[in-house]
Amino acid sequence: MLLSSSVYFVFLTGIFLLYWPLQRWRAAGLAVLLFANYYFYAKWDLFYLVLIPGASLVDYLIGRGLGAASGKRVRQLLVSLSVFMNLGILATFKYMPFFLSSWAGFQHTKPAEWHWTFPLGISFYCFQSLTYTIDLYRKDGKPVRSLLTHMTAVSFFPTTLSGPITRVLSLAPQLEKKDKQLSLDDSGKALFRIALGLMKKFLIADYLADNLVNRVFDTPNLYTGVEVLIGVYAFALQLYYDFSGYSDIAIGSAQLLGLKLPENFNRPYQALNISEFWRRWHISLSNWLRDYLYFSLPGLRSKWKIFTYTNLFVTMLLGGLWHGASWNFIIWGGLHGAGLAIHHGFRTWRGNPKPSTNRWVRIASQTATAHFVVFAWVFFRASTLANAWEVLGRIASLTASLANISTPIAVVLLVAVVMHYLPRKIYDFSTGLFVKAPFYAQATALVLLVLAIEYIAVTGAAPFLYTKF
Repeated sequence: MLLSSSVYFVFLTGIFLLYWPLQRWRAAGLAVLLFANYYFYAKWDLFYLVLIPGASLVDYLIGRGLGAASGKRVRQLLVSLSVFMNLGILATFKYMPFFLSSWAGFQHTKPAEWHWTFPLGISFYCFQSLTYTIDLYRKDGKPVRSLLTHMTAVSFFPTTLSGPITRVLSLAPQLEKKDKQLSLDDSGKALFRIALGLMKKFLIADYLADNLVNRVFDTPNLYTGVEVLIGVYAFALQLYYDFSGYSDIAIGSAQLLGLKLPENFNRPYQALNISEFWRRWHISLSNWLRDYLYFSLPGLRSKWKIFTYTNLFVTMLLGGLWHGASWNFIIWGGLHGAGLAIHHGFRTWRGNPKPSTNRWVRIASQTATAHFVVFAWVFFRASTLANAWEVLGRIASLTASLANISTPIAVVLLVAVVMHYLPRKIYDFSTGLFVKAPFYAQATALVLLVLAIEYIAVTGAAPFLYTKF
């Protein structure tokens, strides 16, 4: 069930109408949401109905154990069990085919067959679940007493397929809050957020994918170097609008149910350096990698500063591997890890200076950072390592023509760039205008958006890119 499909919005409307009359009784409201979670996953695969409840129950019991245990070794054993279970699920379902094929390639033999399919969104579920047990191990909160609350929080349906990665100890208190209310302003903001996500998805991301990006990456040799370069830029915009559009729909859906999810994007291509980029891009994942992986790696408290740089590299290398079991993602993660380490070393050498206020220096920094990110995106998007080199080689050919860049494509690219660089106050003004408008004006705006989507997105809803990670 895609979050951009009409079926999802019928489903969300039904849950909304059931939840609010019953939420005054905590158990009844949570039961509605838990049913929604598991029905949502069952629409993807019935295997979820075994995997997610089983893993959630184990982590709940581990959490209760961490709350009661005081001995260091017992606590280490419990959190290790949670880490082993969740990462074991990832290794089994996501990485085993990669390991088997790599091992077979090393031995020059045929890879062993692997019959288990990868459950969509399991990476996000495991990361979200690990926030609970690791936070409890670090004594950053108290265990969730209610099993119903825990299982609802850890499997909240808008977040699991593609985030935002939400910390269980942040979501659980919201679920247990009594006498929640949904004001007209809050519902208006939620609808505007969902509408914005749909616009990003259908009118920009899917249009660029169908009319330029997929064609350029599938057959780069049919295009000139300039056209391929524009196709790479288009993918950078497609990925941002696709994923931030999903996040908008997820956050808006939660708002309709009286719940607040963390922000996931903040105009990332405006970053002045690679460190700032990762504070703006996929913020919930960046924070997870920092808090639960980087700070857990050995050597950070050592006098040997080399560990700071190696840990940055290792963190992003593993972050790349999390995105997918292929050498493309390993190279992508390695590039970002090297970039972060070099930037940290440069800042340390310069005595951690404040960002320049000079306009042209800032523009140059933004341009350099954006192009480094776009270069790395080639490995992220390419189907194989050979395909990535083919794309880069075609750009290096310096052949020039714009015959395959139609006027509509150019217009969508221009709109995508302008929207990304618009001041935040314009977005806030638009939100306020929508919220203050009478209901019939809001309904008219939503109908016009749907008609625009029907007119432009003739191929239907494509899966969100991050559901496969």
